[in-house]
Amino acid sequence: MLEGLIVLERSGAPLPEQIYRAVGEAARSGRLKAGSVLPSSRQLALGLGISRNSVNAAYELLRADGVIAVRAGAAPQVVARAELEAARLDGAGANIGLSQRGKALARDLRNWQGGRHAGQLEPGAPDEALFPADLWARTLRRVARQKFGEAAIYGDVDGLPRLKSALAAHLARHRGVNASPAQIIVVPSIQAGLSLVAQCLADPGEVGFVESPGYFGARTAFFGAGLVTRTLEVDEQGADPAALAGSGARLVYVTPSHHYPTGARMNLQRRMDLLEAARREGAVVLEDDYDSEFMWQGRAIAALQGISRGGEVIYFGTTAKSLLPGLRLAYMVVPEALAGSLKQAQRNMGMRVNIHAQAAYAELIESGALVTHLKRIARLYEERGRLLVETLRERLGGAIAIGMPMGGLQTVMGFKGHIDDTRVAARLADQGFETPALSSYCAGEKRKGLVVGFADATDKRVARFAGLLEGLLN
Repeated sequence: MLEGLIVLERSGAPLPEQIYRAVGEAARSGRLKAGSVLPSSRQLALGLGISRNSVNAAYELLRADGVIAVRAGAAPQVVARAELEAARLDGAGANIGLSQRGKALARDLRNWQGGRHAGQLEPGAPDEALFPADLWARTLRRVARQKFGEAAIYGDVDGLPRLKSALAAHLARHRGVNASPAQIIVVPSIQAGLSLVAQCLADPGEVGFVESPGYFGARTAFFGAGLVTRTLEVDEQGADPAALAGSGARLVYVTPSHHYPTGARMNLQRRMDLLEAARREGAVVLEDDYDSEFMWQGRAIAALQGISRGGEVIYFGTTAKSLLPGLRLAYMVVPEALAGSLKQAQRNMGMRVNIHAQAAYAELIESGALVTHLKRIARLYEERGRLLVETLRERLGGAIAIGMPMGGLQTVMGFKGHIDDTRVAARLADQGFETPALSSYCAGEKRKGLVVGFADATDKRVARFAGLLEGLLN
């Protein structure tokens, strides 16, 4: 009976596994009826021309999986299909559930109405068409032929020395960051770096501050590490550090050079107050400098890390806006006292970044090609931001409040009157626009409006968006 159901491939998977799969599939599909008696291991071995040990091993797998019942002194027997299905479901779900940390990590803190849509005018998303594909391809071809020694195996997990040296010089010149190459750790993303730091520098139950409105990824990292999350409210002068007083904060996440998503810049007085409060509370400031390359109104403000006196600031940078998020290449500048431990933790958590991407990025920095690329696309993004704002002001007038962006890839549009921003965002998402409700970014006081990207703005796209929005607001 079974010989006709089992076709063995001598050069394929192990024989017991092949028998196990064939009999299991036949039982689940009903080709082997419930109660069917199977041949003894000796009989089946003779019929298939294989060793009895292989058949015994297959029968043991089938018994353990609940496909057959084996009783002393009796031939193996196929169980009823209902029992088989119940066993399969029990095996798939029994005793499997998320831990408390798993539940925290699995939370979607964005609260975007209708879920996440891949759409137009997405905030923070660069225009893929502006990625320097030819330059990147040529650079990758060159570096792929290089020999990396230990780095190609399991060495230099925290980043290629060449890239870390290039980054140290680049950040000192363009962002005022004070760091040696040994203080730099290369990670797949700022999100990954935040998770690493949150788990290494804070214990569950300790306090972490995030901005409101603010980047949901910081909240996710803090929740995943078991922190109690509190908020710094953001106004036109950036995050207000007043709430830190007496809080016992362990971590404080900020975007001082260009607040996400509002675009506000933290003024110098608040920067100094923040650093003083962090020292007083014994907190570490996590400075996310995610898109400082795209600032076209006024001079870019030097990084917070560069004006701090002690080791209370960890600086984060990324290629997600200047190149593409899909490259998975970011970096942290950490205090010397923490560098060794954080590098080992990064290795232990498997956060290594592709060495060829690292080498290619290092070459772009060293050759000056990165700065040339940034200047070109910054001009284009400035034009697109102006197009978006001027069109919306012309079409919607007094129904909205929107300022001209000083830089970056998105701006915030406030609503005047009692408007449900989640409903408006959902309706726009149905039409292909990913412009989330401002309230979804707020962990504290809720504000109403939309967060609108302009990296992919065109005359036609912006006109259609303005027309849809005009209809919804009216």
